[in-house]
Formats: sequence, C-alpha cells, structure tokens
Amino acid sequence: MEDVGSDGGKSAPVRRRAVRREAVENRARLLQAAREVFAQRGPDARVEEIAQAAGVGMGTFYRNFTTRQALVDELVADVRHRLLELARRARGAQDGTGLERLLRDAGRAQARDPGYMQFLWSRSTVEQAAVDEFLVLLADLLADAQEAGRIRPDLAATDVWMTLWSLRGILEMTRTAAPRAWQRHVDLMIAGLRARPDGDVGLTTRPMTVTQARRCIQEASH
Repeated sequence: MEDVGSDGGKSAPVRRRAVRREAVENRARLLQAAREVFAQRGPDARVEEIAQAAGVGMGTFYRNFTTRQALVDELVADVRHRLLELARRARGAQDGTGLERLLRDAGRAQARDPGYMQFLWSRSTVEQAAVDEFLVLLADLLADAQEAGRIRPDLAATDVWMTLWSLRGILEMTRTAAPRAWQRHVDLMIAGLRARPDGDVGLTTRPMTVTQARRCIQEASH
C-alpha cells in the first residue's frame, strides 16, 4: 500500500523516487533527442532544438548538462565505447574472420543509429583511451585476417579505418530510398580487401599514417 502523509499526499520517500525517475527519463530523452537532431541538422544544431525535441524546457536541459559540450562529450563517450565493444567481440572470431565481422557489425550499428559515426572522432577528446584500444584491436584483426589469407597483405590498419569511416556517407545517401543498400556495399568493400592472386600488381600508393587518418576524420567532422 502506498505511503501517504498526513495531508493525504505521497510520502517524502515516494516523492523522491518519483523525482529521481523523472530525472532519469528526462536525461534519456535528451540524449536520444540529441542523437536525432544532430543526425538531421549536423553537429552545430542548437540546444534549444534538442530540448524541444525531447519535450523538456531549457532548465531541465541545463540541470542535466551544464554546457552543450557536456552533452556532446557524453554522446561521444557512448559511441566510442560501443565501437570498442564491437571490436572486442570481433576479436573472438576464428579463422581470421573478425575484421569482416567488425565491418558488418559497425554498418549495422550505423544503420540503427544515424548519428553513430558522426560523434566517433569529432569535437571531443573524451575516452581517447577507447579510441586507442580500438585502433590496436583493428590492427590485430587485420593481422589475423592477413595471416589466414583472407585479406591482401599490403593493407594497413588505416586503410581499413578509412573504409569503416566511408560507410557513413553510403548510409546517409541510401537510408531513405534503400535502407539495406549498405549491406551490399560492405560486401563490395570486403571483396576489395580480399587477398589477390600472385599476379596482382599491388597497391601503388603508400597508406596514410594514423596521425594523417586522425586529422582527415577530424577535419571531415567539422
């Protein structure tokens, strides 16, 4: 039976639980609204648009996120950890198939969440350790695939990183008219990474360094 005070209202503990529950729900709505608004309008969307989409006032927004950057930081941290978890799971694949699994899983994650890749590398320095671990795992997955003979030996981890990043553009172009088109393009990407016959002339241009790749992605995100 619900506790009530002498005035017939809810007891203080019940009221506190209700307030906490509402606060958690408001924060979740703000985060989801931010993902959707940023995906539609780009990373320069205003916080007023996000609050409106979440159905809350600006006071509620600033009680949850003291600044706009605090909101962006939370989104970035979440996405970087999600991608890292995909790489960790792919690391357990057998016979050098982990790299292909990662590409497909990352494509699926982006298809579910339009703002997924937008926040991976841009406008925030939070959870850099997650990015660094992801790149180590990516290099390991590539080495495993090359050792298994599934992927051509002259690829570098930055080649795969750029391939992963390029999925964002394909998803943005096809999401409305052909929402499953990304799956075929992942197949095409993987086919392009496959090991070639001995007569292959090889790649004629050196791969980017990690520093160059980071800079390219950061510039593309602004």
